[in-house]
Amino acid sequence: MTRSIRSTLAATAVLLCCTGAGAQTAVLYGLVDASGARVKPIGGDWRYELDSGNLQRSFIGLRGSDDLGGGLRAVFKLESYLRVDTGGAGRSDSDGFWTREASVGLSGAFGTTVLGRNATPLYLATINFNPFGESSGFSPAARQYYGANGVMLGDSRWNNSISYTNNATDAPLRIRFAANLPESAPRVPEPGRNFGASVAYVSGPFAVVAALERIKNSPLALPAAFKQQTAGQIGATYDFQFVRVYGQAGRVKTDAALVEKSTIYELGAAVPIGTGLILVSHGRAHKRSQLAGTTDRTTSLGYDYFLSKNTDIYVTALHEKLSFVSSGASFAGGVRMRF
Repeated sequence: MTRSIRSTLAATAVLLCCTGAGAQTAVLYGLVDASGARVKPIGGDWRYELDSGNLQRSFIGLRGSDDLGGGLRAVFKLESYLRVDTGGAGRSDSDGFWTREASVGLSGAFGTTVLGRNATPLYLATINFNPFGESSGFSPAARQYYGANGVMLGDSRWNNSISYTNNATDAPLRIRFAANLPESAPRVPEPGRNFGASVAYVSGPFAVVAALERIKNSPLALPAAFKQQTAGQIGATYDFQFVRVYGQAGRVKTDAALVEKSTIYELGAAVPIGTGLILVSHGRAHKRSQLAGTTDRTTSLGYDYFLSKNTDIYVTALHEKLSFVSSGASFAGGVRMRF
């Protein structure tokens, strides 16, 4: 563990010890996921790996609130990705420490509004409406939108952003909005702001969501003469008790020197078997431009067995085929623990 990470966690411990007085609360929480895998990347060769976050990215978080009276609360959240295999922070060396989320704001009857680094509405819709969730290793939807070969140019989180949710925990209508300023991506002319929104309806076993996003700035590499990227997605899920089914459909357009249009579809299911779940999902992403078109087909299968409400073990497999490139595959077995 590096000196900077030790210092941060030490400061966190002091903060936890000092909160709790009056109406203030603070909670330390997180998730640790590690697995052994045999992997063949698209166009590559087989290799053995010990990975972090194959089924769900490992992270540590600190959240808290301060009761201001009259139903108004100040809230904050700090979350850092962790790489269990190396002990490093972030998804990669380019990530800062609190890159999963770093926000502070106010919450009340009007909803919750926070400022900082926040997850985007399209990303949350993507991971909540497929059986493998945010799995970077095995969720076709998460990989085809946000993975190494994904179509999205914006990160799953936006720096310098404002995020609003309507606090509808028990109400059927869930509204989310986010926008950011392009402070971290200077260009001439100055890039525009990112906007995203989603509306979900939840009623009993049924849920549906629609999400829209416009990207004009990003810390990620952008294509030549980039103007903007627009994305739209609808998703739905229904729980039949013996099986929960999922579906998503999305379109993404990138306006740049080379205009690209992508369509992405995903179907999946989660089948409860005792204290475990069988997970299956298939995704298809077709990208086309003036020059060429490519199709990515990804199929995943897994079994997730819960030893307790906080600890589970899993085995998963994935097959991926990209046009004009040899196919890829991976097999993994791991353990995940929440705290």
